[in-house]
Amino acid sequence: MLQTITTLVNEFWNTLAEMSPYLLFGFFMAGLLSVWISAAQVQRHLGGQGAWPVIKASLLGVPLPLCSCGVIPVTMSLHKQGAGRGATIAFLLSTPQIGIDSAFVTYSLLGPFFAIVRPIAAFATGLVGGGLVNLFDNKNENELKQGEQGEKNLSAKQNTDSKWKRMFRHGFVTLPTDIGRAMLGGLAIAALISAWMPDDFFAGYLAAGNGLAAMFVMMLIGIPMYVCSTASVPVAAALIAKGLSPGAALVFLMTGPATNAAALTTLWGVLGKRTAILYLLAVAGCSLAAGILVDSFLKGKNVSEMVHAHGWMLPGWAENLSAVVLLLVLGAGIYRKTFLKAS
Repeated sequence: MLQTITTLVNEFWNTLAEMSPYLLFGFFMAGLLSVWISAAQVQRHLGGQGAWPVIKASLLGVPLPLCSCGVIPVTMSLHKQGAGRGATIAFLLSTPQIGIDSAFVTYSLLGPFFAIVRPIAAFATGLVGGGLVNLFDNKNENELKQGEQGEKNLSAKQNTDSKWKRMFRHGFVTLPTDIGRAMLGGLAIAALISAWMPDDFFAGYLAAGNGLAAMFVMMLIGIPMYVCSTASVPVAAALIAKGLSPGAALVFLMTGPATNAAALTTLWGVLGKRTAILYLLAVAGCSLAAGILVDSFLKGKNVSEMVHAHGWMLPGWAENLSAVVLLLVLGAGIYRKTFLKAS
């Protein structure tokens, strides 16, 4: 029993230490983005119909560090302020799959290959979903042009604080509060997988040679499940280490963050059944296509080198110090979300 607990703690700490420097830097960059790109500017560029708002919505959504639940109110606000249905869905699809913080964590745990593939897949999913909605559910009701009033309200609020204060508050207070529990939960799941799952588990059941079946399984697991784009990375890394194909892992990295019951319910109620179905079809179709392409590209190559190759390794003391800082930041966020908001 003691040996099992020790193994779990070691696996948890090793993963945490490896990703902490990248996640802390990602929090910093997320704070900068929150100052450089205001919600009012986003709203102003997403109005109207056609392909261009969908393209802009997909591009803008990729770097923003919003999880699949946090993106819902933002997206609904964008729609109310004048964003077209296609742009709304494009933003809702591309944003939660990846963010600046998740990109750095992806690089730290899965290497540069996945760090490049994930943003491309998120952007493509946004384009496909937004395009489907524009083609088959192009309605204009409730798509009002109210961006100017929203911009005035945002400017008045933002002028009360300095840019640096707002940057650090968003990066190291707001974000950790939103994803703290999910992040630690993902690390705990990864530790359990690494400690208890046999090394050849997926080789016998969902091996790379039977990649399509593994992809369907990962899709069925990921669609109803809530997991943020950052918290999903250590889970995917642990699954690949146990024999899951990189393509199937990518399916999980796309469907898990992009969909959950709350998002589907909100879409169904606000934008209607057809939009919700198109949204789901876009996620399922794009994730399977991306998984197949990745496995085809990696066929015959050294997967371990492609997936787990790192650009550089930090000294152990730096990783451990970063892990302590990250735990303090996430712990403070969990405390705020659990106790302060409840009181």
